[in-house]
Amino acid sequence: MTIKKIVCCTDFSRNAETAFSTALEMAEKYSAKLFVLHVLPPLINPLLTDTEWVVPAEPEKSLILNIEERMQKEYAPRVGEETAFELVVRDGHVSTEILQFLEENAIDVVVMGSYGLSGAGLVFFGSVAKRVAHKAPCSVMIVRSRENGKEEIHRST
Repeated sequence: MTIKKIVCCTDFSRNAETAFSTALEMAEKYSAKLFVLHVLPPLINPLLTDTEWVVPAEPEKSLILNIEERMQKEYAPRVGEETAFELVVRDGHVSTEILQFLEENAIDVVVMGSYGLSGAGLVFFGSVAKRVAHKAPCSVMIVRSRENGKEEIHRST
């Protein structure tokens, strides 16, 4: 298998951190381009009624800029000069956006955490990993942080 393009999906969780470390190591090993992808899910306020579910574009643009800045601060300094990389923020349905990105960019491997944020987010991101693993047009590596600091890696092709 030739690996020239790797995507790391992040939600800034502990497992996403493990995924980034793994993806970066792979990118360096294979001299592959690394894409770090975050998808901002649709903003929905559960207190609004059906007719009020229109979210203005400006707050979303502001959120995207904040996420881009956070990615630049957290990930860019850790990527060596010899590794090509790109930080990408998209908005929309998370698994759909990830799958579209993989297809549009002819990605060879996607690396992601088995689950992300705690509470409701844990269930949400876990289902994203499952959908991506089942529908991705490329190989999928799902990483998991262990409590003792060692990581567990699952591969799906």
